[in-house]
Amino acid sequence: MRFSLSAVALIGVSFSHVAAFPHLNAQALQDLAKQATHERTKRSVGFDPVAQHVSTTGEHAWVAPNLAAGDKRGPCPGLNALANHGYLPHNGIAPATTIIQAVTQAYGMALDLGTFLAVYGTVFDGDSISLTPGYSIGGPSALGGILSSLGLQRSPSGLSGSHNNYEGDTSATRGDLYVFGNDDQLQIPFFQQYYDALLTDTPAPQQYSGLFRFRQARFNDSIATNPYFFFPQFAGVLVAPAGYAFPPAMMANHSAKYPQGYLDKETFKSFFAVSGTSGKFTYQPGYERIPDNWYKRAIGDEYTIPAFLLNVLEFALQDPRLLSVGGNTGTTNSFTGVDVTALSKGVFSGATLAQGNNLQCFTFQLIQSEASGFLTGLYEDVTKALQPLTDSINSNLKGLGCPQLVGLDQSQYSKYPGYTKSGGGI
Repeated sequence: MRFSLSAVALIGVSFSHVAAFPHLNAQALQDLAKQATHERTKRSVGFDPVAQHVSTTGEHAWVAPNLAAGDKRGPCPGLNALANHGYLPHNGIAPATTIIQAVTQAYGMALDLGTFLAVYGTVFDGDSISLTPGYSIGGPSALGGILSSLGLQRSPSGLSGSHNNYEGDTSATRGDLYVFGNDDQLQIPFFQQYYDALLTDTPAPQQYSGLFRFRQARFNDSIATNPYFFFPQFAGVLVAPAGYAFPPAMMANHSAKYPQGYLDKETFKSFFAVSGTSGKFTYQPGYERIPDNWYKRAIGDEYTIPAFLLNVLEFALQDPRLLSVGGNTGTTNSFTGVDVTALSKGVFSGATLAQGNNLQCFTFQLIQSEASGFLTGLYEDVTKALQPLTDSINSNLKGLGCPQLVGLDQSQYSKYPGYTKSGGGI
C-alpha cells in the first residue's frame, strides 16, 4: 500500500491539531511516519485478464431491485451492487458466508477483512445465532430464515439502522443521520465533491492519496453542521475512512496499463448508482452496478486489514483528528476528543496507538469490551451471540502481543449527546 512521502513533511504543520488533541502528539506522528515509510513499498503487481475478470452476464447479469416488494439496499454501494448482480441474494438478506465469498470473488477483498466485516455486521445488525447467520444490507426485513431465530428479542436493524455501531458520521457520500434524517441515501453534493477530487489518469493508490482534502472537508462539515456528531473508534475512526479508501482500493478497474487499478469517473458513477453529467447528476437508490469489462484486484494482492489500516494512517498523518475518538458536545463546532488514557484505564494512550499494532489492538479490544452492553435487548444469550465475533477478533489479534485492555471508563462518553441519542457507539 502506497504512502505519499509528502505526508511526512506535513507533520511539521500538524502541531496546531496536536495541541487541540493532546492525546495525539508529535512523537506519535513521527512513529506513524516511520511505520508508513517502512511498509509502503509494494511488490510488483501483475495483470491477468482471465483471473481478474468479473462476470456481469448470465447468472451475474444486472437486475434492478424491487424495493416496493421488500428487496433491501443500504448504505454500502459495493454490497448493493453485489445483490444486483446475484453475487448476494437479490433480496439483500445474506448469510455471512455468502458475503465473505462475494466480496472476495468480485472485489478482491482479503479473507481477514472480509470475514471480520461480515461477522461484525452479523452480530450487531443481523442474527448471529441463526442456523444461517447473516444480515440485511439495508433495513429490517420481515423475511424468515436468516433473521428469525428464537433467540432474538427484536428485529435486527440491518446496515441502514447501524448508526454509530457500523455506519457513522463524516461519510464520503452519505449524510449524517441527525442532520439529513437518513444515513443510507447518497447525497449528490457530497458525491460531486468526491467526483471532483478524484484524480484522472492516475493509479488507484495515488487517487486515494489525492482524496485527503475532501476527506478533511467532510470531517469539518460534520463538526460545523451536526451538534450530535460522534466519532467512535470503530464506526468513526475505522469505518468512516472506508468510504474514501474502498472505492480506489476495490472499485478501480485493473489493466495492463494500471495493474494497481484506476478508478475512472464513469466506473465511479456506475458503482454509486449515479447518472448524468457533472453538475447535473441524478441518483437512483439501489441501482448500483458493476460495469461491464471490469477487472478486480490482482490475485495475491487482496485488500487486507493491514493494507486498510495503512490507508487510515496515511490521512491521520496529515490530520490527527481523524484518529481521535470524540464528537461535538451538543452544539456545532464543539468537537472534543476523548482522553484515550482515561477511556482505556491507562492501558493505551495517544502515543502508544502509533506504536506497533496498537491501533488494531485497541480497536478490536474496545469492540469486545463494549459489545455485550450494546447487544443487550437484541439477543437472549448475548455471550452466545458474540462468540463468532470473539473468535474473529482473537484470530486477528493472535501473535500481535497486544497490551491487554481490562475494561473501559464509559463515563468518558457522557459529554457527547450523539453517543446517548444513538444508544451508544462502538
